[in-house]
Amino acid sequence: MTYEFDRDTGIQAFGDGRYGAVLAPGWVVGGGVNGGYLLAIIGKAIAAELAERFPTKGHVDPFSVSSHFLSASTPGPAYVVTEVVRSGGRFSTVSATLVQDVEGEPVPRIAATGTYGDLDRAHDPASDAAAAALGLALPAPLLPPLEQCVESRDAPPEVKAIAPLLDRFGTRFDPATAMWALGQPSKQGVIQGWFKLADDRPLDPIALLMVLDALPPTTFDLGMPGWAPTLELTAHVRAKPAPGWAIVRHATRTMAGGLFEEDCEVWDSTGTLVAQSRQLALQPR
Repeated sequence: MTYEFDRDTGIQAFGDGRYGAVLAPGWVVGGGVNGGYLLAIIGKAIAAELAERFPTKGHVDPFSVSSHFLSASTPGPAYVVTEVVRSGGRFSTVSATLVQDVEGEPVPRIAATGTYGDLDRAHDPASDAAAAALGLALPAPLLPPLEQCVESRDAPPEVKAIAPLLDRFGTRFDPATAMWALGQPSKQGVIQGWFKLADDRPLDPIALLMVLDALPPTTFDLGMPGWAPTLELTAHVRAKPAPGWAIVRHATRTMAGGLFEEDCEVWDSTGTLVAQSRQLALQPR
């Protein structure tokens, strides 16, 4: 079986650190293609380049990916240009730029820097136990049972017109943070819920780059629906996710100067924090 996410994030090696891709229309949100989906394509290209250049190191898992969004991407052909900045024993760092040709001219869409390693080797019983003893683990929010939550695919037509990518997911929103869909936002700046892909593809470290930008922007819960273009997004992958429903929480604390920050956390089905991000985005018009 070919999962939708794998098909839509497929890449083709061109050589010399270049990888081709086709941006699928189903991942559009607002005036461009979803940033998390684009990060997953970039993430795949970085992993492929490191596997090709350093096959014995196993540096195929993203630990940190910092990206600047330069212009809005559109569905259609694109390519990723990668350059290995450094490769050490535990980590390798690669710069990557997602590019689309517009009227015969290359237009950079996203410039990213990714630090990769081996998530399996990053965790061992001794270090994990020492970390757990500090009591600093970030607990997952308590959500209502799945059957009491609101399915993203049941969003109003006007919302799905802005964000057709909602059909890519099987998200079940916490009703307390989903009243924006009925025109009654809580004004708390929080959106959270259960998360899976619509076709039940298991999540992995590359897919987590997409999950970190999968929910509607928190400005929806502030009563400000509309496209909120990302300027910068930094993603941290903390562990490989266990199978099953994940929990995703988006929250904002600050809006000023026409910009807002948005923090995201992802917990897997065991309650383990597996990914975090912070992004800076434009306030919706």
